[in-house]
Amino acid sequence: MPEENSEQKKTKQRAKKKVKGSNRIAKWFREMRSELRKVVWPTPKQILNNTLVSLSVMVVAAIVIWALDQVGSQIFHAILLFRVR
Repeated sequence: MPEENSEQKKTKQRAKKKVKGSNRIAKWFREMRSELRKVVWPTPKQILNNTLVSLSVMVVAAIVIWALDQVGSQIFHAILLFRVR
C-alpha cells in the first residue's frame, strides 16, 4: 500500500469535516422539528384573549405615563414661573 502524502491526508480530513458539519445541521433540524411537535399551541380563542389583555395593559400603561408626564410638566412650569417672579 503506497503511503499518502500530506496533501492527500489534508484533503480527506477536509472531506470528513464537511460530512460531519452537514450531519450536524441535519441533526439540528431533526431535533428542532421533534421539539416543535411537543409544543402545545394556543387555540384561536386563547390568542384573542391574550391579545386583548396585552392591548388593555398597554393602553392603561400609556394613560398612566401620559398622566405622570402632564403632572411633571405642570410642576416644571410652576417652578419656572415661581423663579421668574
